[in-house]
Amino acid sequence: MTLPDHTQIKAFHAHLYYQDEKGLVMAQTLAQQASDLFDIRVGRFHQKPVGPHPLWSCQLSFAAETFGDFIPWLMMNRRSLDVFVHPLTGDDYRDHTQGVSWLGQSHTLDTSQFRAKKV
Repeated sequence: MTLPDHTQIKAFHAHLYYQDEKGLVMAQTLAQQASDLFDIRVGRFHQKPVGPHPLWSCQLSFAAETFGDFIPWLMMNRRSLDVFVHPLTGDDYRDHTQGVSWLGQSHTLDTSQFRAKKV
C-alpha cells in the first residue's frame, strides 16, 4: 500500500464556525487579527450552512508554509469558535475526510458532494 504524499498539499483552509450574530462578530474580529499578522486570505462570512459545512462559517486560506506559525496562533486565539482545518491537494473528498484537524468541537460535514478518487 502506498501512503499519500504530504508534498501534494498545496495550501490549507481553516473554516471558522459560528451560529449567531455574536459568533459572527467574534469570527470577524479573529479573521481581521489573523490577516493583520499572517499572509492569509479571508473569505466571505456566511450566515447559513454552505457546502459541506453544517454551521455558519468563514474560510481562511493560507499557504502550506504558513501552517506552522498560523495554526498554533489560531489554537490559542480562537476563543469559543470551532475551527475545521483541511489541506488542499486536489482531492476534495480526501481533503475533507482524511488528515483534517479540529480546534474545539468537531462537527459532521456533508461530504456527499465530493467523490472519492480511485487510487
